[in-house]
Amino acid sequence: MSIKGHLFLLAFIVVAVYVVVIYNNLVQLKNNVAKAWANIDVLLMQRHDELPNLVETCKQYMLYEQQTLLKVTQARAAVSDAREHASIDELGPAEQQLRNGLGDLFAVAEKYPDLKANRTFRNLQARISRLEDAIADRREFYNDCVNSLNVRIDQFPDRFIASLFKFKPGKLLHFREAKRTMPELRVLLG
Repeated sequence: MSIKGHLFLLAFIVVAVYVVVIYNNLVQLKNNVAKAWANIDVLLMQRHDELPNLVETCKQYMLYEQQTLLKVTQARAAVSDAREHASIDELGPAEQQLRNGLGDLFAVAEKYPDLKANRTFRNLQARISRLEDAIADRREFYNDCVNSLNVRIDQFPDRFIASLFKFKPGKLLHFREAKRTMPELRVLLG
């Protein structure tokens, strides 16, 4: 084999190895996004399972606040639907609706000293508050993973490999700025 043949073979091997390395990095980033979503999903499911207990506990005390309880129940269903379909576009607004409903619920709970003193209610409130904090942390991690994937997909020469193998950019999970924060539950409930 001639020197040109050796150089051509060497160049081909270098390019092939480079393509494989880029491809494997993109696969790893894509799987990191999926893993981060799965972590959020676990927390959403845990909170989903706790909310009926909270609503039932509140029903015993809040005889005239059925609309507030209904808002939480409907929002829970919307989050569940978005979660089951892994729809980032639907999850943001549904989460906002649920956070607003929970904020209203805990604000209304201020009118019911017996409810605030109820041990089950306090435990559920603390559990949901911890889950909210964990969801916020996982959402940040998810968005970091999506951002890493998206940057690599947009960078040269990774863009060509990503296009060749049909890698799609991920969607960031956003909550609207105006209503992003949930009231501090520990402050609301004393």
